[in-house]
Amino acid sequence: MKKLLQINITANWGSHGKIAEGIGKAAIKQGWQSYIAYGRWANPSASNLFHIGNRWDEMRHGLASRLLDNHGLMSQKATKSLLQFVRNVNPDIVHLHNIHGYYLHYPLLFQYLRQHDIPVVWTLHDCWSFTGHCAHYEFCGCEKWKTHCAECPQKKAYPKSWLLDRSFRNFEQKKETFLSLNHLTLVPVSQWLQHQLQQSFFKHTPIHLIYNGIDTNVFSKQTEVSWVKEKYGIPAHCAIVLGVASNWYRKGLPDFLQLASLLPPSIRIVLVGLNKQEQKLAARAGIVGISRTDSQRELCSLYSAASVYFNPTWEDTFPTTNLEAMACGTPVVTYNTGGSPEAITAETGVVIAKGDIQTAATKIELLCQQPATTFEDACRQHVVRHFNKEERFSEYLELYTQLLKKNEQEGASHQAFTTNTCIKA
Repeated sequence: MKKLLQINITANWGSHGKIAEGIGKAAIKQGWQSYIAYGRWANPSASNLFHIGNRWDEMRHGLASRLLDNHGLMSQKATKSLLQFVRNVNPDIVHLHNIHGYYLHYPLLFQYLRQHDIPVVWTLHDCWSFTGHCAHYEFCGCEKWKTHCAECPQKKAYPKSWLLDRSFRNFEQKKETFLSLNHLTLVPVSQWLQHQLQQSFFKHTPIHLIYNGIDTNVFSKQTEVSWVKEKYGIPAHCAIVLGVASNWYRKGLPDFLQLASLLPPSIRIVLVGLNKQEQKLAARAGIVGISRTDSQRELCSLYSAASVYFNPTWEDTFPTTNLEAMACGTPVVTYNTGGSPEAITAETGVVIAKGDIQTAATKIELLCQQPATTFEDACRQHVVRHFNKEERFSEYLELYTQLLKKNEQEGASHQAFTTNTCIKA
């Protein structure tokens, strides 16, 4: 029986953790044994779980990172414990997701993977792997990562450093460490991220694009959504413009505040994922602010009640909220940011320049004037056809099979070469 081990900051928690969970379930369905090693948070899982480190280790790692800018270079004891677990499991494939987040010593992990020559798949959800510090650089427009990071303009962005700037050394160490594997395949989740990788020190590493998907059975048009307007005091005749984020850092909250002053009273903005301070700001602008919800049913109702989903994100690799909105029949207006436009077609929404609030207001108002059914089928079918999560998870299993077959062929070729060399000698 083949064995899959995934490593991520979470297990079945948050977007990346749920992706790992879905891949694990797909592997189990095809007869694999599935394991997930995680660093910080977890929900019950179909896979066998292993918790890397503990809260105290995470705090020490976080403090050192803030003082020394050495993110990913602490947690040696926790990582050695993980490596013992890897030895016991003896996986056929190791699949990495987010290995940053104050829980892992990446040089120790990669040293083990190199020594044991295990095929590694690494799904990249951000840009941390090829920069000297930050997890994303689009907001500030930095391109130092293309040549060599130094004097980081985002030293105080995640993973925040209060004192030192180690970006030059971090870049060197990541490049040396991550390029040391003989069997590494990178999986970007968007064409945008793939293009970034092709300009980075990973340019000669095998790259296999696999988009993120969503559960199209869960995210679908809800017919009874009148309660949404009733609950939040929105008049029945008003159209809703929806925004959703788990964290609004660089996701466009100031843009929504500005947008509110440009829309007519017949269009109301509803934002999900705001903290208490953000809710106060939203209320002063006449925006309905809602805290984060873990209820997919409630989220589907909000998507379904909206006439437009607006995503003014300033940095993103491939936001699945666009997919969720369209799966519920709602068109999307988004900035031309990262991979955000890649799911949008002329039949399912509009892509505009970052920060162009006036155009956003114009496009949103035009979309709100359309009959509610105008975009439903096109939006829904586009997501079902291209972004169904089960099909995307199957792509990972196909990739595993290809890599194992290639590894076996290389092993057989090496054995034949060794045998022939010995015979001639």
